[in-house]
Amino acid sequence: MHLGALYIADTVFSLGSVRETARRLSLSASTVSGILRRLEAELAIKLVERASGELVTLLASSRIQKGLQPILIQMRALAALTADPPSPDDFSAWASRLPLKIATIERFLEVADQGSINRAARRLRLGQPQLSLQIANLEELMGCRLFERQAQGSVLTEKGRNTYAVLSAIGNAWSEMKAAADDRFQRTTRAVRIGSIIPTGSESWVARCLGSLVSRWNTSGNRSALSLVLMTADDLREALRSGRIDVAIVDSVFGLDSFEHVELLATEMVAIAPIESTEKDLAALIENRPLCLPSPRTGIGHAATGLSDGRGRPRRHRGRDITSVDSLPVIVDLVANHGYVSFLGHVSARPIADKVRILELEQPLPLSYHLAHNGRKASIDACRLIREAVAEIIGDQQ
Repeated sequence: MHLGALYIADTVFSLGSVRETARRLSLSASTVSGILRRLEAELAIKLVERASGELVTLLASSRIQKGLQPILIQMRALAALTADPPSPDDFSAWASRLPLKIATIERFLEVADQGSINRAARRLRLGQPQLSLQIANLEELMGCRLFERQAQGSVLTEKGRNTYAVLSAIGNAWSEMKAAADDRFQRTTRAVRIGSIIPTGSESWVARCLGSLVSRWNTSGNRSALSLVLMTADDLREALRSGRIDVAIVDSVFGLDSFEHVELLATEMVAIAPIESTEKDLAALIENRPLCLPSPRTGIGHAATGLSDGRGRPRRHRGRDITSVDSLPVIVDLVANHGYVSFLGHVSARPIADKVRILELEQPLPLSYHLAHNGRKASIDACRLIREAVAEIIGDQQ
């Protein structure tokens, strides 16, 4: 990052608009957007998002802006030290185009602390000519000599000492911001990200399993944090492939060949209907009532859609298309309170037997849930706790 970019970012945070910042500083919007993206990467935090076609600032930007203020104060002090200081009216244009990089500042400080370009180059693992050129460029920017080259090394001039004080303050402020960013990054990389199919409700085995996992994990002394997300089976497989999650609880073994996986539990598909329903078999239920199913992107939805095909007259001809709903709590509500019919695994339907009527299928249809992970030690630990929790929960229900 260079100091001009930090000034531009602060202007965005103050105005709350990329376009307005670009207009005021006579820059392109793409240049301003690119600077924000680089700052997000440096600080490991999201600062802006796109809304109505424009990047707008998030609440986190106010915290970063506060951390930038000591740097901006020192930028004004730095401007006053240059051979041709900008006027107050010209400061924004000067500051937004200040090409001085943080890396150059750190190298200047190292040369001053070591009292020798050669010693500083060795510590920084840089070539001496490369470091000398960077110091020369900084002196050109400041319009004066910052070091006196002597037999025993390089000694700061009076202007060099003044510049050192300013750049040291800038370096310290940036280091504090980076330290916070490094801590955020380490917390993120230490986290074990668990993805799961969506539970039917708080009483379901999935919800109870995840709750037990969190409790067991936090008392096990494991230093990694847990992060939980709920998705469909298709989304879980894609998240595993892309590395966005480490462990997945899915309702289908399809697509798990490239991951370590194991069957978590086996059950059978059942139909669920309103408690007050009187139809004697599944065919009559499907004929008389609207259907709501998870989409084929889920294991249950894929199996249930195939099971319902060909039952009764074509549903479109009766004005009752199958409703696709990927929220199991909504499906349960549609069945319990609005007269719909759906399908679940028996293990998921059993805890809500007081809300719905459960009908076993004439021909049993096996349904299994699987646990997949990416092989990390923390992922394996999480899988062990998940299996222990499921064994206890299913045992309690039997």
